[in-house]
Amino acid sequence: MIDKTSMINTNISALARQAADTHTAGLANPTGATALRQRLLERADTSLYPAGQQAQFPERMTDALRSVAEAQNESARITRDFELGRETDLAKVMVTQQVSSLGFQMTLNVRNKVLSAYKDIMNMPV
Repeated sequence: MIDKTSMINTNISALARQAADTHTAGLANPTGATALRQRLLERADTSLYPAGQQAQFPERMTDALRSVAEAQNESARITRDFELGRETDLAKVMVTQQVSSLGFQMTLNVRNKVLSAYKDIMNMPV
């Protein structure tokens, strides 16, 4: 897996080399410099924020919350079935309950971290 920091540093280095090469090629006039700066900023944005990444985050969060809710519903259903005698595999019931519990704990920890970050941002001096 590629480290994002090294990928960003590599992209920045490549952009800096391209800017230096363009500058030495004689495109240092004001119009050329502005166009070059704009192209470099666009390339930096596309390398740092690939297209569609912003739209995927809310979808991923929604899918994760739905998955946790489904796990909790499945745990409640299988527990009820075990108590009524429809399910006989106790290990399956316990594993399902643990999956549900871990999903809920993870969701709760993510919520706490987001809330903590929000409070930190709100307390920053302007």
